Amino acid sequence: MRLLLIHSDHIDYKAQKKTPVAEEGAVLEDALDEALVAFCAVESIDEEDIEDVVAQAVGEITKTAENLKTERVLVYPYAHLSADLSKPETAKKAMKEIEERLKVTGLTVKRAPFGWYKAFTLSCKGHPLSELSRTIVPGESEEGKPAKKEVTHTFFVLTPEGERLDAEACCDDSPFGALVKKELGKSTPAGGEPIHIDLMRSKELVDYEPASDVGHFRWMPKGRLVRDLLGDYVLGLVLDYGGMPVETPVMYDLADPAISEHAAKFGERQYRFKSGNRNMMLRFAACFGMFSFMRDMHISPNTLPMKMYELSTYSFRHEQRGEVLGLKRLRAFTMPDMHTLCLDMDNALACFEEQLKMGWQTGRDLETPLVGAFRCTQDFWDEHEDWVKRIVKESGVRMIIEILSERVHYWIAKVDLAAIDGQGRPIENPTVQIDVESAKRFEISYRADNEDVHPPILHCSPTGSIERVICAMLENTAYQTVPRLPTWLSPTQVRFVPVAERHVAYAEDLCQQLTAAGVRADVDDRDESMNKKVRAAGTEWVPYVAVIGDREMEEGNLTVTVRALSEPKKPHKEGMTVEALTAAVKEECAGKPFRPIYTPKKLSQRPRFI
Repeated sequence: MRLLLIHSDHIDYKAQKKTPVAEEGAVLEDALDEALVAFCAVESIDEEDIEDVVAQAVGEITKTAENLKTERVLVYPYAHLSADLSKPETAKKAMKEIEERLKVTGLTVKRAPFGWYKAFTLSCKGHPLSELSRTIVPGESEEGKPAKKEVTHTFFVLTPEGERLDAEACCDDSPFGALVKKELGKSTPAGGEPIHIDLMRSKELVDYEPASDVGHFRWMPKGRLVRDLLGDYVLGLVLDYGGMPVETPVMYDLADPAISEHAAKFGERQYRFKSGNRNMMLRFAACFGMFSFMRDMHISPNTLPMKMYELSTYSFRHEQRGEVLGLKRLRAFTMPDMHTLCLDMDNALACFEEQLKMGWQTGRDLETPLVGAFRCTQDFWDEHEDWVKRIVKESGVRMIIEILSERVHYWIAKVDLAAIDGQGRPIENPTVQIDVESAKRFEISYRADNEDVHPPILHCSPTGSIERVICAMLENTAYQTVPRLPTWLSPTQVRFVPVAERHVAYAEDLCQQLTAAGVRADVDDRDESMNKKVRAAGTEWVPYVAVIGDREMEEGNLTVTVRALSEPKKPHKEGMTVEALTAAVKEECAGKPFRPIYTPKKLSQRPRFI
């Protein structure tokens, strides 16, 4: 609910015209002097607990009236305070309830009619407290609620050998130490803007979109290519694992009780809107669509575990404006999202192990070293301590463990893997979670021994959001002797640099040969000096650069500057034939997806985006 509280010398109103939802029998004309005017808009989210919202609103109005030392209140329905309104019947009921509860407090209360176009005159007093606004969210009132259980969080570090270490003692300058500091709430010295923000623009990958909401981006051809290749990479992993790709809508109806209940756990971090008379929301993950699929399917124990996958383009989270930061934290993102419907808890643990291994593998494949945190409830730890120790041992690295005294989320255990940015701060990427709530909430079940079984569901993102993967790769260049992207992800894999105009045709022919062989190649045919073109290729992090002159045309051999193929990790020159160059690129990219170049092969025809 939105409240606008005005301390007035005088307020009068007169109803002019009915709307289709106008209430009957209301006072259509009235006035009040020396009053607190409470303009109210009931929102869709309020329907999750309208009684709580009314109680909070009455508390705010009463407290404000006391502070202003006024005993008169006018409750005024004012839909213009929000673009995400509740159903009219809900709002009418709330307005009447607010009026009645305020009267019980001894205040003189009047209420303007709901659903009428009204003319009003208002004189505001103009002192510092005469204009106040409030936002009320369901669930924030403690009135009439049982006392919450105090949830404690215990942290320690577990080694692959099973040794338990004090977490405080592990707060060193290593990447793992950076994760431990973050988990323990230790501040990291500010280091200015993350380096990936400059790189994402200077490399013409992605940029802010000023005509959209904050945290939404425009993707340039090179960035779109990288993003598509990463999507292809995850799809390959999931298909090899037995996942079934699906596609689900990006918006959902909050009238579905299961969706409304699940969405309520995320508070205001949502995009909500009206579609006709329906209250809708944009998804923040693929969960809604996946669970709706599973609810409507005939599920047999013989088909479990069942893995469903979607590259959810896009998912939306209405992060705080001040928290939105480049590709690390944004409001619209691409999430590889796999859900595994398991047979039972033993099956869930086995699948968890497999998917954790997949997460570690993505860090190696994408050349973004990962560190890990495992979280679970105390009950889970007591029952599965040996299993947790085993997965840490199989991971081969230390992991920070967080034990929650009570379950406060839908999951009872989860793992979060993170890369470390150039400022020593974690970028959360792969995750696996054991969900014990959603199957029952969404009525997902199978029959066993003449009973309905609501099985555990695993949530898994093998890489985390694609945007954060790109963020991690760009941030990782801070730790590289020679900054680069993996060759299979480089927008241009080979660049030919003709020395003079007479060499352009030959360079174009070589470019075509490599293109036909499945290598992304281009030609810098611009009217620039050779040195400038070579420097430009280096600035773009092109892995292989071949200069084409008279000797290369006559002999058929190339001198190729290799950016960083092997030790030492620095550019060096190698003599190669065209066939050897093709083979070198193909060998380096073996097992990874391929897409053709997304920009013109001639640089003279390529526009500048930044």
